Amino acid sequence: MTSIQTTDLPAPPPAPIQQLHHYAYRARDAEETRHFYEDILGLPLYHIIQSDYVPSTGEYCPYTHFFFRLQDGSFIAFFDLGDDQAAEPSPNTPLWVNHIAFRLDSLAELEAMKARLQAHGIGVIGVTDHHIFKSIYFFDPNGVRLELSAQVADEFQMLKESTTAHTRLQEWTARKEQWRRDRAAGKVAAPLKPQQNDRPEVAARAQGQKGGQA
Repeated sequence: MTSIQTTDLPAPPPAPIQQLHHYAYRARDAEETRHFYEDILGLPLYHIIQSDYVPSTGEYCPYTHFFFRLQDGSFIAFFDLGDDQAAEPSPNTPLWVNHIAFRLDSLAELEAMKARLQAHGIGVIGVTDHHIFKSIYFFDPNGVRLELSAQVADEFQMLKESTTAHTRLQEWTARKEQWRRDRAAGKVAAPLKPQQNDRPEVAARAQGQKGGQA
């Protein structure tokens, strides 16, 4: 864990963060992962680092670290630790929560990639309508949930959405603080629900499916 060091000097302003450099995850097998990302998804293998010791921590843990390049110059990367072990799913987090999303340029490309993945025997969920973009979902060989998305909202709609983001998050935070107090007092046990439902059609569809199964 990173130690926190304080200083009496004023903090400099934040440097502009330009883009994602890379996202790294554990891989069970480097070649299996390469086949998926390079041969199926079309991301070229671009860089490899191999070492016995971890540069940031100094601990002994031999690894092969390999990177696949996206069109904007960013990377998705993996560590093969040489033991044929995949990362274990988080025991307290649903499988759909942690994921990484890649952008495509059009809905036609999204449909084409869905067909390509299915042709390779990969299970795909979607196309899912998120209103501002549409997506498909699937898993890589290491259990990483991936999303391919095509934007449908223009920059003006996104700018409009941004004007209410802080207010809505502040409302959620205030309600969550009250929920914590109520939970501590034994008044509630269930998780807190959002103050509004932006996707009522999903709830209606889920309820309809439950009704059909009854």
